Order: sequence, then C-alpha cells, then structure tokens
Amino acid sequence: MRILYITRSDSAHDQRFLKALAESKHDIYALRISHQGKDPVTPEGVKEVPWSKPTSKLTPFNILGLVARLKKVIDTIKPDLIHAGPIQDGAFLAAKAGFSPLMSMSWGFDLLKDAERNAWMRRLTKYALRHSQILFVDCQTVAKKAQSLGYGSGQQFQMPWGVDINWFSPAQAKEPGRKLRESLGWQDKFVLLGLRAWEPNYGMDVLAKAFVRAAKAEPRLRLILLNQGSQEKEIRSILAEGNVSSLVHFGGRVQLEDLPKFNGAADLYISPSHVDGSSVSLLEAMACGTPCLVSDIPSNLEWIEQGVNGLVFQDGSVESLASAIIGAVQSSNLQDFAEKSHNLIIQKADWDKNFAKLLETYGAIPKNLRENDEK
Repeated sequence: MRILYITRSDSAHDQRFLKALAESKHDIYALRISHQGKDPVTPEGVKEVPWSKPTSKLTPFNILGLVARLKKVIDTIKPDLIHAGPIQDGAFLAAKAGFSPLMSMSWGFDLLKDAERNAWMRRLTKYALRHSQILFVDCQTVAKKAQSLGYGSGQQFQMPWGVDINWFSPAQAKEPGRKLRESLGWQDKFVLLGLRAWEPNYGMDVLAKAFVRAAKAEPRLRLILLNQGSQEKEIRSILAEGNVSSLVHFGGRVQLEDLPKFNGAADLYISPSHVDGSSVSLLEAMACGTPCLVSDIPSNLEWIEQGVNGLVFQDGSVESLASAIIGAVQSSNLQDFAEKSHNLIIQKADWDKNFAKLLETYGAIPKNLRENDEK
C-alpha cells in the first residue's frame, strides 16, 4: 500500500510512528503541515513531501489554498490510505480534500481540549470526524469524547501508542538509574521524577509548588526535573522562592534512549497533567517499574488505580499532590504497585504488538470500504 502520513510537525511520536512504518512493507510518504522551516528528522525509507510556506494555524482565509495544495500532493502520490492528525489540521485538510479512505488520528489534546477552544475549532473537529472512515484513538476517554462530538458512522481503532518494552524495562533502568543517583549524591534520598513539558496543559507548575511544600515536611525529598517549555521562568521562580532549587536536578530535554536511566533513578514518577490521552511517558515509567503518582483525570485512571497499582491526587490541587508525595515516602506498597504496573504494560501497551495490529487495520480499510460500496 502507498500511505500518506500527515502530521503537524516532527515530534518524537511522529518519528516513532514513521520509523515503524518505514520498517513495514508499505510505501510511506510524510507531510508536515507546520514544520516551522526546520528540516524534519525523517527515517530512512520514508519519502518526505515538500510543503513550502508551513502553516501553524488554519483560518477561513487560508483553508482553500491549503486544500488545493494538498489535492495536488494527493494527485501526485495517489495514496491508497491517508493517516492524518491532529484532528483540526492534518485530518481536517485531508477530509476537506475529499480523500477516502481517511484514518484520522487523535493526539488526545486535540479532542479533549482544542475542540472546545471556540466555535471555529469545534467546526473543524466535527467536519474532520464526520468525513473520517476510521478514527484512531489511544484510550477510552478520547473515544468517548469523539462520540460526543458526533463521530459514530465510521470504524474505530483503539490502542495506546505503547512502549518499547525491551528498552523501557526494569533491567534497562535499574543500574543506570543507580549510577545517576550516585553521581548526584542522592543514594539515601527519596527521588521524584517530573518530565512533562513545561506547558499549561501538563501542570508542571503544580508539581513545583507541591514540591516546595512537601520538601519542607520531608527533608529526604529530591526532584529530577526534565524538559523545558513556556512556563520555565515561572517554574524556576517557584522553586527558587521556595528555597528548594538546590534539591532539584534540572536535566533539560533528553533523548528518548536516555529516559530509562531517569526512570530507574526515581522512587516515584509524577504526572500532574490536566489534559492527556494515554500518556506515553506514564506508560514508559510503568514499563520501567517506577511507581507512579498521577492526576485524577480520566485517561490517567485508565492506567493507574489508587492503592492498587499506583497513587492518584486531585488534578490541579497543590495540597493534594504535596500530601500524596509525603504519603508515598512513608508507603510500604510502592514496589508492589510498580510490579503490577509493569505487568499491565506487558499485557496492554507493547508497542510492537500494538503496531502490528495497526498494520492489520491498514490492510483491512480499503477492503472494507469496497465491500460497503458493493452493498
């Protein structure tokens, strides 16, 4: 099959999808709607589609021109299938171009948050969903949201984006993590890990405030803080004003292959996200055998059950998160939680097994459409 993969830019998740697609038997093309002038890291075996004048935002004034450009790309490539997302840009443009079969892929935030920003975004969302032959979602929370926005006539493929369980594993995490703790002089400390982007969606400011509060009550606490983002100045100020910056290791952005080491160094992974599908970083932590503490948003609760395989706190509440952190330091159940979470990932979030199911779905889509047309 000739597959056109349309996406917003060049995230780590895009690279992972494209790398896996490049290793399949299919002929793969990649188109970035908003690459901001940067050359994407395109895996060998994937043909990058030139897209001049990258567009970061769809408006009533540029849609017709963008659709016309996409139609020319489609006429040139003649794909058998378009796999496109997020919903309001990549998927919408493919739908507006009238292409079928279209697999629209939700990135979680596009349906859970962006669809509710304003009437315009809701209109783009509903149009794309209405004209998608199949919808790819990563969790039940996103699936329910799509249904509430009118999706129901097409097929649905659900799978968590998954984890490379050979790399994200206790075996790969434990020893490098021990060495990292040793290099920091934190062998006898209780180490927290926060690695979500420093953006409003992900609640890292809540984590910073909670850490200030918890560290005053529990002097053994330390924090590994990875990533960066638009809230960097605010988050660093919170930690500095709370006199805890010396208790924090600022690791910045790290490569995907280095993440097991940081998970292995942590006694507790924390995701304070306000909006999420199935968080890949959460699944990676679970796969590494790192105990997890997460906000009580619905998508997190699909993976972490309070007191069964992890800990949960009230989304957005500094007091709730600080209290949960202190409770975790005193808990004797963390290792049991970690083992149960690891087993859950093996069962449900093995990237290789899940991706194989996606490839099977690719092959079935055109056949199903032909059968429906014959009826």
